[in-house]
Amino acid sequence: MVWEEWEQLKSKAADRAPADMRLNSAPAAGGGGGGDLVVYDDELGAIGHEAFGLHGDLRKQADVAGMGMDKHGSGSTMQAATELTSSSFAMGHGLSSTVEMWTSQVKTLLDACALISNHLDFSKKTHANDDAQIQAEIRSRGGSGRSVSEIDKYFK
Repeated sequence: MVWEEWEQLKSKAADRAPADMRLNSAPAAGGGGGGDLVVYDDELGAIGHEAFGLHGDLRKQADVAGMGMDKHGSGSTMQAATELTSSSFAMGHGLSSTVEMWTSQVKTLLDACALISNHLDFSKKTHANDDAQIQAEIRSRGGSGRSVSEIDKYFK
């Protein structure tokens, strides 16, 4: 009984599945499927620029701990937490913990934005250097390209 029920469920699922769905095979030549992943330098630059801009905006606008800083370096939220704690309000400790957690999370986001921006800049420069090196290696000392038969040796 259970096996028949399983076969019925499989049959129904197969009827609902799209015709081009292939879970355990590659698409036939000329049909469906995507190509290689391609990223252009201008796209990398735009993403890196957005990450850099987001980093600057976050640094300026999300600094809850530093807003309204007094001469001792405490922001207005931490000043309020200190006042509430000294006046025996339990909320003071909660507010202080919230500021600490917020600051920690903002630092994590800032690090991530900086990492993305720096990595994309590094990747762009590295790939440009790799391309230049490959071009230099393919060209002979005279500046003319190597013959096809000479390049073919590298593929054997």
